[in-house]
Amino acid sequence: MLRSFCGSAVLMVAAALSCATSAQANNAPDIPEPMVFDMVRALGAEQGELEINTLAQMSPWDSGRVEWAPEIEYALFDRFAVELELPFENTRLSELKFGLQGTFGTFNNGQAIHGVQYLGIHDRHDGSYTSTLVYILGQRLGARLSSVTMVGIGGVDLGSRKGHNAMIVNHSVFADLSDRSTAGVEVNFEGGRQGGLLLMPQMHHTLAPGTQLQAGFGVEKNRGASTTPRFGVRLIREL
Repeated sequence: MLRSFCGSAVLMVAAALSCATSAQANNAPDIPEPMVFDMVRALGAEQGELEINTLAQMSPWDSGRVEWAPEIEYALFDRFAVELELPFENTRLSELKFGLQGTFGTFNNGQAIHGVQYLGIHDRHDGSYTSTLVYILGQRLGARLSSVTMVGIGGVDLGSRKGHNAMIVNHSVFADLSDRSTAGVEVNFEGGRQGGLLLMPQMHHTLAPGTQLQAGFGVEKNRGASTTPRFGVRLIREL
């Protein structure tokens, strides 16, 4: 199963890269990105796009523990981007993350776009390496409404030490309030013994050209745990 998963991941990313190098990138619909389950640049990214951002999350009931993760994203080619992310728990570097994302193309008269994302995660505590692969669908639903849906599998461990091969579903709906502000609701589900559900209403606001602030307050219910409030904020700078 693991060999099959790795082969499928390589084939899907390679197919997206093939599409990326043979298609124009400037016809992608304008669709916001979810705050928590971040994308590697938007689908349809153009070669040379560079972004740095940091997400911080915490629960008021979690003894002051803050999870935060600076990252850098770069579009190597039209419709193909990579990222490096450094997740921390307070001051401790807990993981190393590497991401690849490719865009297959647009359809529905340019109102929909789809692609694939791969994430490799190295846990510095136990030395394990897990993989996540998701299919991404973005859609404009009208002049103001849009959505992003991601479906795939996560927690695949090539060393068979930590993996749990869980289904991942992320669905977000957004409403453009103005040229600078967007409201959204993000639902993030992960199956398996380590999974849970996150509901995160959020606001995105452009502070200046190339600079955006996202903030949300919601609830999280992990398997075997109580429902807890969850606060998140992401600061984005496009260079």
